[in-house]
Amino acid sequence: MIDGRAVGPDAPTYVIAEVGANHNGDMALCRRLIDAAREAGADAVKFQSWTKRSLVSTAEYARNTRYAAGTAPTLEEAVERYQMTPSGFREVAKHCRAVGITFFSSCFAQAEVDLLEELGAPAYKIASMDVNHLPLLEYVARTGRPILLSTGMATLGEVERAVEVLRTSGTRQLALLHCVSAYPCPPELTNLRMLDTWARSFGLPIGYSDHTLGIAVALGSVALGACIIEKHFTLDHGLEGWDHAISADPAELRALVAGCREIAAALGSGVRSLSGEELEKRKAFRRRMVAARPLQRGERLEAKDVDFKRPGTGIQPDELRYVVGRTVVRDVIADEELEWTDLG
Repeated sequence: MIDGRAVGPDAPTYVIAEVGANHNGDMALCRRLIDAAREAGADAVKFQSWTKRSLVSTAEYARNTRYAAGTAPTLEEAVERYQMTPSGFREVAKHCRAVGITFFSSCFAQAEVDLLEELGAPAYKIASMDVNHLPLLEYVARTGRPILLSTGMATLGEVERAVEVLRTSGTRQLALLHCVSAYPCPPELTNLRMLDTWARSFGLPIGYSDHTLGIAVALGSVALGACIIEKHFTLDHGLEGWDHAISADPAELRALVAGCREIAAALGSGVRSLSGEELEKRKAFRRRMVAARPLQRGERLEAKDVDFKRPGTGIQPDELRYVVGRTVVRDVIADEELEWTDLG
């Protein structure tokens, strides 16, 4: 359960619009992103809780590693620009409550968990980079809130260890998100059959954190059993920043939400049953017994004396064995429909 919403194989697909750092440090843009995600039908908007000092070392800033083309001149400037401040998170949480969409975040440090607890975030996302950050996993687990654990860059063994740490530290509601940490991720690397592997290995709700372009792969994951979809979200692919180019825009997110709902509804229960519509169609489209030639009262019927044509409201083809050898009790013209009352 996330914010009162059931999440799992028997519930509608839970769609998360990953704002991440796509607000670019601009709170007006951030509010527009939240509003657009709500209008597109997403269940939640998710952010990333990191600061200039909690995510990157001083030495890495000095090396000025680039995460994506088109970012600010230095790594340090980019991180400082795209971080969400505590006051910004308070504004985000308030705005999400006002418009009626769930807010939560990926957490990267204990202080950020404390802030999210203060804001009443109903769940936590553990980013792929932190599958092996066992102290952080333990700290988040002690909140007792639902956790979504992303599996990018991690081996099965590392995920198994992370799940064990979370469970022993207090997590009772846990889902795994299949993820490939490539930006963008080519479809041939997504390996969606891992969804079944994760499900069989851990017996947990399984979702998909998507980094491909477009929505086709994400929709395919729903057909293969993903009950959670996380997709980066932007208002404009051309905006400066790390993730705008790989994100869904409002039209794509709207189509993704609609497609997820349709596919989840179409998956059904796996139990073979006939709908009322199909039972009615049987009456029109199946066949019933008719006379293949004129028949006289008292004639004993052979298989060649009858045929089967629409509609399917009378004696059925699979009931022929109960007809052969019986006599007709009245004269019948060719192609006339036969009833059980016509047979002696």
